[in-house]
Amino acid sequence: MLCVYFLLALIDSVRCYSSGKVSVACGNMVPQHGYKPRQDSPPYRFSLDKSTFSPGDRITVSLQTASSRPIFFRGFLIEARDAANLNSPAVGFFKLTDSHEARLLTCDHTQGSALSHKGSSRKTYIQAVWVSPQNPPPVVQFLVTVVQEYKVYWVWTADPVVSLRGATPCLPTVAPAETTTALSSPFSSVGCGHSKSCLRDPVDCHPESDPHCFFLSFTTDGSGHSGMFELSGPAEGYLSFALSLDKWMGNDDMYLCINNGGRVTISAAYSSGRTYPELEAEDNLWGQTSRMAEGVIQCRFHRNSILPNRFNLNQSYYIFLAHGRSHQGFIHRHERQPLISSSQKVITGFPEDLRGSRSPLLIKIHGVLMLTAWMWTVNTAVFIARHYKQLDAILLGQRLWFQLHRTMMVLSVVLTGVAFILPFIYRRGWSKSAGSHPYIGCAVITLSVIQAGMAVLRPSPRSSRRIIFTRMHLAVGTITQILAVVCVFLAFNQQLLLLPSPWSPAVLAGWLLWILLADLLLLIHTYRIRSKGSSDTDETDIIMMERQQREEIAKVQKMVLLVFLIGNTAFWAAFVNFIANV
Repeated sequence: MLCVYFLLALIDSVRCYSSGKVSVACGNMVPQHGYKPRQDSPPYRFSLDKSTFSPGDRITVSLQTASSRPIFFRGFLIEARDAANLNSPAVGFFKLTDSHEARLLTCDHTQGSALSHKGSSRKTYIQAVWVSPQNPPPVVQFLVTVVQEYKVYWVWTADPVVSLRGATPCLPTVAPAETTTALSSPFSSVGCGHSKSCLRDPVDCHPESDPHCFFLSFTTDGSGHSGMFELSGPAEGYLSFALSLDKWMGNDDMYLCINNGGRVTISAAYSSGRTYPELEAEDNLWGQTSRMAEGVIQCRFHRNSILPNRFNLNQSYYIFLAHGRSHQGFIHRHERQPLISSSQKVITGFPEDLRGSRSPLLIKIHGVLMLTAWMWTVNTAVFIARHYKQLDAILLGQRLWFQLHRTMMVLSVVLTGVAFILPFIYRRGWSKSAGSHPYIGCAVITLSVIQAGMAVLRPSPRSSRRIIFTRMHLAVGTITQILAVVCVFLAFNQQLLLLPSPWSPAVLAGWLLWILLADLLLLIHTYRIRSKGSSDTDETDIIMMERQQREEIAKVQKMVLLVFLIGNTAFWAAFVNFIANV
């Protein structure tokens, strides 16, 4: 994924719908907060300036504190309904008297049919004008939802009624709201790939026995007119999945199971670009069941294959699976990179046992190239330059050690440059959530280019400036190596390439220890061989002894180099395996 599957800001929970765009609650007047409304009388008074009306009349409505002591409220929703059927659409429309504190909503395709707050500021009084329709019902009931704080609100506070002149009042009828029933047992992976499609992380895990298993299954009825979804996984706040036309976050059809104080609520949502998902009414989801036990959230629901403003289940989509924290029903940014199916899947198609990954291919290639450059080529090139300069072998007119050192260093710069641009291609810009890793990476690529430039412009061996080059070359190279190792350690916590812990840090620490041991072994061996000489030995014996020493050192060096390359390759292969399996 480019950055995240949900780009959710960590803002105060009372600002979830602070703009007042609460059209999602038009039908049942219930805020999408996940908490039950208060059952006592609200400390507010809703009043009208008339008790009867004629078609087209204007009635001033007011919402204010009921007591002499001001009791603030932050949000509200007001509608007028047919008193004979409070589940019917809103009637009439409102006109604003204060556009700073209130806004008009479009409910049931009628512009201005509801009145809501415009901001989350504290209020004690609000006023507007309701205009009667040309064909009004005999009795109109005003329904009011008042939000004092996120957890504290009153729903359907239906105080006054107004009657059409000459009409007889009647009692309202209210249908009970649908509730979510409890699951009696956990979900099962039995039938995955045969009778239902499944997406799991880890691969082939079993939700009925593994509490760390993230599990999504879906199946359709015989006609393909509806689908059933089951979602399970360990999460303190919420689980979600989304249907997407691509592997990028944005413009996705989402479904969330949210833990609200031990009670799981199921919601549909839609994300427009990288914005907080807009929760939709739950009317289109039916057969809802859920459970929460030992930190595992499980929920099941049904939906029709074809719904207005929702994705058609008869088409193919990538499937995202994510989880994260929630606070008072407000969901925060996902804690891990979402699991994304490897290929698109027709939801109503044949059952499949799907595979997915939490790391995009470009980021995996980035990791492999960087490890190849800094664990293998740079490390080997430095090792050869440090211990094998005395070898007399010649290759293409240059000493063998120099040809190997130069070739590997050029290759490492090329690999680093290619790997460096891949995250920018994937993310289409700079990552603000990757911590210090990209900054240190920029320092590494900059120093690598400087190091290569110094090598190209190096003075001749007999130049007086050669010693300056030698010291600068050593200093810049050492600093670059250290920063590269730090950058690899910081990569362990990157969501886009979340390597297994504690194995990844342990393998990297083992690799560093391996390098130090190989260096120390050659240094100690060379010192011991050269210290065998005696000060009273004649010149002929000294020459012969030095020749024997070089031969013995070269023999050991060749053996150590072989073992060093085998060990280096083993550590590199271990990391590549980690990357391939995330």
